[in-house]
Amino acid sequence: MMQRFAICNETFGDWPWERVCRFVAETGYDGIEIAPFTFAESVERISPEQRKGILRAASDAGLPIVALHWLLASPKGLHLHTRDDTVRRRTVEYLRQSIHFAGDLGAQRMIFGSPAQRRLEEDDARGAWERSVDSYRRLLPDLRARGVILCQEALPPPDTDFITTAEEAARMVEDVDDPSFRMMLDVKSMCSEDEAPAATIRRYAHLTEHFHANDANRRGPGFGETDFRPIATALKESGYRGWVSVEVFDYTPDPETIARESLRALRAAWAEVPQ
Repeated sequence: MMQRFAICNETFGDWPWERVCRFVAETGYDGIEIAPFTFAESVERISPEQRKGILRAASDAGLPIVALHWLLASPKGLHLHTRDDTVRRRTVEYLRQSIHFAGDLGAQRMIFGSPAQRRLEEDDARGAWERSVDSYRRLLPDLRARGVILCQEALPPPDTDFITTAEEAARMVEDVDDPSFRMMLDVKSMCSEDEAPAATIRRYAHLTEHFHANDANRRGPGFGETDFRPIATALKESGYRGWVSVEVFDYTPDPETIARESLRALRAAWAEVPQ
């Protein structure tokens, strides 16, 4: 099976959605990943007709919508494990609505990064863990009903101070203990850990549902020193069959160059994987 590559839509800034889809398809990507805040402050404000239009534009370009990410970037005031029960209930309900948004778009994965919305309150790591497990478990019926898998992402300091390693993300997956809750690996984040990304991939591939490709410098693959050849080899040898999606945090020099050169670098790395 050939590796499938996608790219995240916020890479393209304020481009119209139809233009993004056409360009991504013409560049040679197999799918597209979206950040809901690029369409509206809240998914609850995206009407059924608008959802059909989002899906139609992607479908017309031949692109599946592969995942949602940056789930809690907006609206303001949400938090996964806060002690404030009212805010936590509202956060769980918003994630529930996001699951149905994903289902309406045919997106089978949601990536939970949202660093600010999971920061610890008064260093309450144990309480935060227990409340996070509870929040995630409340979502399981909706995840199962819509065929969506929620993926925990590890993010290193200083981005956040909760679930900062792949090991912790894997432990969260094990504690939630349901096929609808898995983990996501991100190259930039793995590069902040002690072991090489390829070793992390081999260790946690059995729990991994999605993969973000970026350089340690927060730019696209091929825009820094990160060697993607051992990463590609580890993914293939581990039996990973999911998407590899380009997510960048430094949008220079421009969307077109980022998209084209990132895909070129990824294809070159995968071409060198032993058959």
